[in-house]
Amino acid sequence: MTSEPRGIVAPHTDWPALRLVEPTTSSDLSADISSDTVSPQGRPPLPADFPAAPRPAARPSVALLTDRYELTMLQAALADGTAHRHCVFEVFTRRLAAGRRYGVLAGTGRVLEALPHFRFGDDELRYLERERIVDAPTLEYLANYRFNGSIQGYAEGEMFFPGSPVLQVEGTFAEAVLLETLVLSILNYDSAVASAASRMTSAAVDRPVLEMGSRRAHEQAAIAASRAAVIAGFAGTSNLEAGMRYGLPTIGTAAHAFTLLHDDELSAFRSQVAAFGPGTTLLVDTFDVMRGVENAVEAAGTGLGAVRLDSGDLGGLAVDVRKRLDELGATEARIVVTSDLDEYAIAGLAAAPVDSYGVGTRLVTGSGAPTCGMVYKLVARENSAGLLEPVEKTSSGKKSRGGRKAAGRRYGPDGRATEEVLVTGPDELVAAWTPDTRDLRQLHAPLVVAGAVDSRWVGAYGVENAARAHANARSELPRGARRLSWGEPAVPTTDLPLTH
Repeated sequence: MTSEPRGIVAPHTDWPALRLVEPTTSSDLSADISSDTVSPQGRPPLPADFPAAPRPAARPSVALLTDRYELTMLQAALADGTAHRHCVFEVFTRRLAAGRRYGVLAGTGRVLEALPHFRFGDDELRYLERERIVDAPTLEYLANYRFNGSIQGYAEGEMFFPGSPVLQVEGTFAEAVLLETLVLSILNYDSAVASAASRMTSAAVDRPVLEMGSRRAHEQAAIAASRAAVIAGFAGTSNLEAGMRYGLPTIGTAAHAFTLLHDDELSAFRSQVAAFGPGTTLLVDTFDVMRGVENAVEAAGTGLGAVRLDSGDLGGLAVDVRKRLDELGATEARIVVTSDLDEYAIAGLAAAPVDSYGVGTRLVTGSGAPTCGMVYKLVARENSAGLLEPVEKTSSGKKSRGGRKAAGRRYGPDGRATEEVLVTGPDELVAAWTPDTRDLRQLHAPLVVAGAVDSRWVGAYGVENAARAHANARSELPRGARRLSWGEPAVPTTDLPLTH
């Protein structure tokens, strides 16, 4: 006969097991639970068939990751005949986050990955019909929806500035308007993370920075943040799903809980070394840091891989820990620091004997700028005569610039960027524009052609390309552009009007 461990209460068995049934009305539910009937434990019994919604299933469609007004606009446009007018939408931001000198575009590959799954299946259509969100003709259109238009934009990982047309979506109004919310929700978040990550890797110079923010974000946002961080120069992530999905290097060894599980710190360290070898990273600040360093070397020997510091005065502790490691003969052991780091904290540790940084909360929240303020605006549409013409908003504080725009970046003799160039003019000229001087680089690249996604920008290969694009673009910024101090955009944005 065994006894229950103290502090663990046996589960109650007097409640019937719940079964998933069709939800009932509130009146049915109140009738099932009698106010004058209670269980021996003093709580109302649950009905045998307690109403519950069916368990949510993972659905492949992303079509309802949108705002209702996209569909109501579609319904009205289908009714008045404008839904099939040819249109051009552009994604841009009116301003950078306060004091930032540049932004980093990220999320383009995720948009392209989502595009084939933007389909209205039976579940989505039944919901829209049941809730009377759109009418029957609109449901019929949605049942056959496919994006057959074209998308071009900046390479993922590229820098952007105010007004940069980072994405250009072209197709019928019906095709293109439905993508607005999905595109913006991806690009705004991923670009915010990548912009913060770029500042952090700049501050770290040649020291690796590691992403550890999963527990501080929505579980799906955590994957997106890992991906965006690696694009902007992070060396790895703790998120295994991101590692599997995008081929990212993953990192992580143990938390304080592992040390506290054991009878003493040395036992915990010996266990970890036995499992993963002396090259592992041991967390030495659960109790006394210096004693932790000594226990780490005793457990792993002088071939200890690294120690991690997660609290206290990281700069001062790093100096003391480096000295003690060297005294103990672990001269090659690295020092990893974590604990609410951001780009400023990383810069402040530049002179400390730190080998790498782990960043979490501040990264996944954009380090004070959780969105990029990107917007998705109609800039050209087919008129009643069948001609494409510019359209724009003139609202105070929210103006847009009409007409398709091409984009380029101009460079000085030293190979550094001097200005962002927006090419404007008649649509046929802008659409066909290519630079005619060697000091100007074209920024738009085809991403989707007639509905077909360019596979160079998706999956693990897409992340590699984006990381490479970011490294190249950042190296071309003018001197001083990577400073963390408050400043204006690193390069001005100028117009290049075409007339012939």
